[in-house]
Amino acid sequence: MPDKIVLLPDNIANQIAAGEVIQRPASAVKELLENAVDAGATEIKLIIVDAGKTLLQVVDNGSGMSETDARMCFERHATSKIKSIEDLFHIKTMGFRGEALASIAAVAQVELKSKRAEDDAGTLLEIENSTVMRQEPVAVPNGTSIAMKNLFFNIPARRNFLKSNAAEMRHIVDEFTRVAMSFPHILFTLTSNGQQLFHLEIGTLKQRVVQLLGNHYNAKMVTVKDDTDYLNIYGFTGKPETAKKTRGDQYFFVNNRFIKSAYLNHAVMNAYQEMIPSDSFPMYVLFIEIDPEQVDVNVHPTKQEIKFEDEKIVYAFVQAAVKHALAQFSITPTLDFNLDASIQNLSSVSKPFTSDQQETAAASPIYKGFTQQHQAHFIERPSSSELKHWKEFYEPVKKEEALFEYEKTTPQIFSSPKSKSGFIVDEHTDLAQVLNTYILYPTENSFLLINQQAAHERVLYQQMSGAVEGSPIATQSSMFPPTLEMSPSDAVILNELLPYFKILGFLIEPFGNNTFVIQGTPADLETGNEKQIVDFTIEQYKHFNTEIKISNREKLVRSLARQRAIKTGTRLTEREMRQLLTDLFECTPFNIAPDGNPTYLEFKQEQIERMFGK
Repeated sequence: MPDKIVLLPDNIANQIAAGEVIQRPASAVKELLENAVDAGATEIKLIIVDAGKTLLQVVDNGSGMSETDARMCFERHATSKIKSIEDLFHIKTMGFRGEALASIAAVAQVELKSKRAEDDAGTLLEIENSTVMRQEPVAVPNGTSIAMKNLFFNIPARRNFLKSNAAEMRHIVDEFTRVAMSFPHILFTLTSNGQQLFHLEIGTLKQRVVQLLGNHYNAKMVTVKDDTDYLNIYGFTGKPETAKKTRGDQYFFVNNRFIKSAYLNHAVMNAYQEMIPSDSFPMYVLFIEIDPEQVDVNVHPTKQEIKFEDEKIVYAFVQAAVKHALAQFSITPTLDFNLDASIQNLSSVSKPFTSDQQETAAASPIYKGFTQQHQAHFIERPSSSELKHWKEFYEPVKKEEALFEYEKTTPQIFSSPKSKSGFIVDEHTDLAQVLNTYILYPTENSFLLINQQAAHERVLYQQMSGAVEGSPIATQSSMFPPTLEMSPSDAVILNELLPYFKILGFLIEPFGNNTFVIQGTPADLETGNEKQIVDFTIEQYKHFNTEIKISNREKLVRSLARQRAIKTGTRLTEREMRQLLTDLFECTPFNIAPDGNPTYLEFKQEQIERMFGK
């Protein structure tokens, strides 16, 4: 029988290896930007067409490559960073594995132009499916330009797995942000389909963070800096009021390399204990400088997961540094003993206390209770004229008159008490709110304990889903349209969602430079908090987690329903409770919130009696 095991051809082996390194256009962005940084560039341009599917180009003014190096860089495991196994544990560059360019050449059509300062001419290389199609001298500026065209052109199945252009663009912006944030001494630009999204001038780390994450952080960041013999920590962390309900602007860098670490994130969260709610997440951009020998960066193909030799020490230093920064800048609740200037202008304070007013005040029982002995519990006997009103209040009235008066003064909102669920809500239903969170609804042999937030989410979700399927929700124009300033990455998301927002009653228009104007809102939305609702809805949308693949429209509807719903701890009037339950019992289904949690629990009489041992 013939032998079964054979060596894979190079092009197939490269494509398999590329699956680990180049998963989407954003993966190539990361690798090419890091190579440009390693080349010592001071200016790096990223050019994107069709979210990187058609073209992804990185141009830098770095050291460039010779003709031989330009050819060698596309070979598997070809690198200038390590020459022996010892070098692997002293890595200070961004790249070192020698896989990126070989992987890109295996799944795209690549054009490389590169020139060193000392060379008269540069080198042009065209590679397709790991094969060099063309190589010749060319006149180009100093530095390197790599253009990756038609990603996955030779693997249609993998190309089909790419998401929409807007979704892929979000990933590209994320990777661009992570690299650009680490190197504020380098000028970065990002151009997409001919439009410049980023132009990041050389500056300080704080300027770069504000450029990338938004101007609203400018005055709301605390400087973190702690130098020790083992490691150095520096960067910024947000004041408690910047904490969001979803995990958003959180960045950790080790030796300028972006990493993901739930362990170190826990250290930061511990430093914020009792300063922010347990379900909120603070903003932070923290850099750790540590001896490369104490870190293993070669545990993952993308190098975003690393291992520390002693994680507990790093955890303790990070937690202590953040705590120290927050304490140093007095980020703790304080009492303000300065009298508000507006109080001084009140007539009771500014006008003189006349002698007549003094005599009247001194004669009052309240004054005597504070100034004379044995007066604290003395109750002055009221005159008969004062009691007359109270006697009339308790006099019986005829039943017919009382009913007539009740019908005259009570609005009849619930003309049709029957609902799809079979539950009845009318003026005779006794409702009660418990802990400002739950509503008690009695039935014949049980009672329902209804979660007001989950119930309102279900109502809003059904209303908005109906609007998406049928006629859009009515929009009320804003007399003074508020302006919404977004971070560049959030602006990409909002642009994608504008048509869906319009269907749901929000008329939002781009205003240039990552700014939007809210021209109109749903007619039933209370004015004044439009910016907060849109901002937090985008935050919910970004970090929407589900095991089921759902559309962007569905994600937006669920996120908006959660954001607009009545929150836990909100006091409701009896009228509001009746309206909420009436709307809930008309929903189908009415017993489950959009996230799958129940809207109510039912407690039956026999069940309660058993609990009391009856």
